[in-house]
Amino acid sequence: MTQSVQVAFERHSDAGAPDRAAEVARPLTGVPAGLRLSFHGDLAEIEQEWRAFEQGADCTAFQTYDWLSTWHRHIGAREGVAPAIVIGRQDGDILFILPLALAPGRLRRITWFGEFLSNSSAPLLARDFAQRVNAAQFMALWRQIEQLLRLQLHHDLIDLDKISETVGAQANPMLALDLARHANDAYLVHLTGAWDEFYAAKRSVSWRKTDKKKRNRLAKSGEVVFSTATDRAEIERTIDALIAQKKSSYASLGVANMFEWPGYRDFFLDMASDPCRHGLVHVSSVSVGSTIVAASFGLTLHGNYDYVLAGYAMGEFEASSPGTIQLQELMKLFLERGFKTFDFNIGDEPYKREWCDTETKFYDYVSPVTAAGWTVATAMQVTRAAKRFIKRNPSIWPIIRKARSVLGSLRRAPR
Repeated sequence: MTQSVQVAFERHSDAGAPDRAAEVARPLTGVPAGLRLSFHGDLAEIEQEWRAFEQGADCTAFQTYDWLSTWHRHIGAREGVAPAIVIGRQDGDILFILPLALAPGRLRRITWFGEFLSNSSAPLLARDFAQRVNAAQFMALWRQIEQLLRLQLHHDLIDLDKISETVGAQANPMLALDLARHANDAYLVHLTGAWDEFYAAKRSVSWRKTDKKKRNRLAKSGEVVFSTATDRAEIERTIDALIAQKKSSYASLGVANMFEWPGYRDFFLDMASDPCRHGLVHVSSVSVGSTIVAASFGLTLHGNYDYVLAGYAMGEFEASSPGTIQLQELMKLFLERGFKTFDFNIGDEPYKREWCDTETKFYDYVSPVTAAGWTVATAMQVTRAAKRFIKRNPSIWPIIRKARSVLGSLRRAPR
């Protein structure tokens, strides 16, 4: 029901107790009754609420407390990122969690918390959020959220990218904002039936024969084994093999290797090796004898597997497509475990289209506040529009990728 209500802004101190002297109330028309917003700069004070809420909320693994708090411990804090979490409560119950951050730099920029390593960005929503807040009410609510952020952070710009069009089973309420299409989309396949039926539906007879030949070729070098890493030693060995494989693929593509940056290896190893996170993280490999020829790091939540990082050995094993074998074994494993979906995540690589049955659109939101913010926002929008045009133009993007790969090869060449 639409009515005029009071929305309270609660600023919580680092000690975890509400600072009542800083509480500000503003009249607002169009927001559901009993709704309150609170700002949190300390993750620890909201850990228990966050963990409890994510169990039944619509969200992805990239919005879980484990993923984001571990990211901040190893990477975000090192880079000077400050949490800026907004929680909406209605009559005391959490309605949504908006995981934001203040990025370091002279320009005060609000971003998603953990933005670089998030393949899908969105708030965590109560399962009945769409029934409790309509589009008009969300717009009013968003204006109040932006006001709260200005009071707390005095930022120049809000820059939120990779906003997914859905959050779980419901439409992302942020679609009501003034958004621009992101350069890439994401791809997902529903896991149905028995593996042989699923595989036959996705791959033609001739393709399946080729897959079998490649497996047989790989087996000539030794026993081919797909395995899930569970103990720390095997997890660390698999993660390091994956990092080495990604180093080669990043170099061949001419793109930066994130594992050369401080904290990134530690982050992935910490996520994978903590026994408390084994229900969230899955690390696996395909080995030939004692050699890991393909490896992957994935996330599992609410019946969905997220294909986060995958690599394969180049050189003598490359012709046997060990990465394809690894992917098929993963899909088979999670289909047999009763998972409903396999998410290939963001990126328009051709192999994803071969398997997927659902394409998810992503969007960007830029909202400048100050003159400096307006200047940067204009440049960002022009740059991103050009990037979208290039990536979606089949006559231009392959040329750009080839040129980038050649430049990467030149940088690797001995001098």
